[in-house]
Amino acid sequence: MSSLLPREPVVVAPGAVHVPEWLDPERQRDVVQACREWAQGPVPMRHTRMPNGTQMSVQTVCLGWHWMPYRYSRTADDVGGAPVAPFPSWLAGLGRDAVETAYGERDESYEPDAALINFYDSTAKMGMHQDKEEQSSAPVVSLSIGDSCLFRFGNTESRGRPWTDVRLESGDLFVFGGPSRFAYHGVMKTFSGTADSALGLNGRLNITLRVTGL
Repeated sequence: MSSLLPREPVVVAPGAVHVPEWLDPERQRDVVQACREWAQGPVPMRHTRMPNGTQMSVQTVCLGWHWMPYRYSRTADDVGGAPVAPFPSWLAGLGRDAVETAYGERDESYEPDAALINFYDSTAKMGMHQDKEEQSSAPVVSLSIGDSCLFRFGNTESRGRPWTDVRLESGDLFVFGGPSRFAYHGVMKTFSGTADSALGLNGRLNITLRVTGL
C-alpha cells in the first residue's frame, strides 16, 4: 500500500527513472481487468520453461510478440503454437505517455509492439537479467500493480554491484533507456498483502512494454 507521504520521481541511473504513483487507482483497476482477459486469451498465462528445464516462478502472458528464452515469435512455439494476442493501440499510447513523463519530452515515434505481463505470487522472484532480445535500443516501460516488490537495478556490465534497490508500489512507473537500456535488473522479493484490496489482486502484476525492432 502506498505511503501517506508523496513519493517524488527519482533518476536511479542515467536514463532510468522511477515515477511513483503514476497510474491512478481507477486506471490500475482497468489494467488489472485487461490483464485478466489477456491471461485467458489464445496463449494463456503460464510458467515459462527455461532451456535447462527449470520453470520461472513468475507466470507470463505476452501481447504482440511471444517471448520465449531467448527470442520472440508471432506464435507461442513453446506452448502449443497458437498466435499471440494482438498489442492494443491504447497500450502503445500509454507507453508514449510514460516515456514523456520519465524524460520530459514527447516522442511520437516511440511505438512499443510487445508487452510481457508477469504475475508474481508471494514466492515469485526474477533473477538479474538483461532485456536484450529486442533489436531496438528504445526504452523499456515497466508498470507495477498490486503487491509491492523489491526491484534491483544494476549496471550494464554484470549481475554484480553496483546496483540500486528500489521499492516499487502499485501504480509506479519505471522507465529505462539510453545508457541504462541494457542494465541488469531483477525482482528480489514480493511483499505479500501490500496491495489495495479494491484491486481484487492477490499478488503483483508487472507490465513491460518494449520495441522489438522486428
